Amino acid sequence: MAHDFHSYRPCDGHGLPHDPFNAIVGPRPIGWISSRAEDGTLNLAPYSFFNAFNYTPPIVGFSSIGYKDTVRNIDATREFVWNLTTRALAERMNASCASVPPEVDEFELAGLTPLPSTLVDVPRVAESPVSFECRAIEVRQLRTAAGEPVDSWLTLGEVVAVHIAKTSLNEGVYDTAAAGHVLRGGGAADYFEIGPGQLFRLHRPR
Repeated sequence: MAHDFHSYRPCDGHGLPHDPFNAIVGPRPIGWISSRAEDGTLNLAPYSFFNAFNYTPPIVGFSSIGYKDTVRNIDATREFVWNLTTRALAERMNASCASVPPEVDEFELAGLTPLPSTLVDVPRVAESPVSFECRAIEVRQLRTAAGEPVDSWLTLGEVVAVHIAKTSLNEGVYDTAAAGHVLRGGGAADYFEIGPGQLFRLHRPR
């Protein structure tokens, strides 16, 4: 059937009560990123613009609106850790996004345990069932199609070590539905949880 479209140019505004862009490109995985400042201070912050970009080697990336503490830390140390957000950790993930001074340790603020990593000098979240240790590939300021810089910074990292709780493995296969992933929606407070009810399978054509 034909649709009656609401169309707009982003540069002119969307004309809706809430910007639909985040809701359309979603729900998205949460980039719950731990990093360490040059002075040793720990930082933990969630980013809604996060995803995976390559299999071999595995590469993940996130974008920060503004050159925030996380980006500054990674730009200096070239290391970070991604930690999976589950429903059981959602409230503490939310607590870690508080706007606080750089000297505040969000692990402590959110009541989380820093667990030493194996290959990078940045701890992972002990309570998280999955963590990726990463080494930065590049930190790049984004630009418009016309080449004008915008106040957003893309960080790409190679995953050099993976940690998976054995309870998240079902006969050796990672069970996404059972792990209780939390995804970011489009509204100001919208999140989604993945469960078995959302699972369906499509096999690729041969």
